[in-house]
Amino acid sequence: MPLFARKKESPEFYRFFKNVLGFTPRHTELYHIALTHSSSSSVEHGHRINNERLEYLGDAVLGSIVAEYLYKKYPMKGEGFLTEMRSKIVSRKSLGSLARKIGLPELVEHQRGQQGAFKSLGGDAFEALIGAVYLEKGFHFTRHLIIDKLLCTYLDIDTLANTDWNYKGKLIDWGQKNHRKISFEVVRSRMVEGGRKEYECRVNIDGQPQQSAIDYTIKAAEQLAAEKTYKALVAAMPEAL
Repeated sequence: MPLFARKKESPEFYRFFKNVLGFTPRHTELYHIALTHSSSSSVEHGHRINNERLEYLGDAVLGSIVAEYLYKKYPMKGEGFLTEMRSKIVSRKSLGSLARKIGLPELVEHQRGQQGAFKSLGGDAFEALIGAVYLEKGFHFTRHLIIDKLLCTYLDIDTLANTDWNYKGKLIDWGQKNHRKISFEVVRSRMVEGGRKEYECRVNIDGQPQQSAIDYTIKAAEQLAAEKTYKALVAAMPEAL
């Protein structure tokens, strides 16, 4: 019998699927796994059971669906714009915000005493949820869910397109204007469960360490670190930026 098959679903569980996602899951054990953080892992046949494998799958499915959506929505835009827009939509920040809007973090099983340490809990669970939907319902259903039920309902795509995102470029421009050397370095990297690699990147100004950030790609981690550093500079000396 699959893990979680005997687990009793709460009214909130079914209410979430019916009201937010618009369907009732058949293989509920799959969604319980999607909603189980690694801090609450169970062990079955020597394997830790949590949502990290589904998160890996959901990340790939989400990325391909968003890429297709943007390709069709912006037929006259180039590769650079499309890549940046996809990064904006699937960033931890955007997915975390979307997860909070639909009430997903409240359904995630995790060690409550450590909740503050899990900044990406909602976004990671969102990707795992997408992976679970894909396995049960297939690609076309998942695409409809992502585009029509979630992105177009909870994210303002056109506003996001006009949102300043390239903090790395802004920080480099600031460095050039002020004769400051801006560099980025990978502080550490590690494999996480599910076969994904996590990177921590840091900004240096004239060799002095500034802000750092963690994400699943070096480029994304650099952007997050650049954003944190740029905003810190704005707060410290707004007249210089």
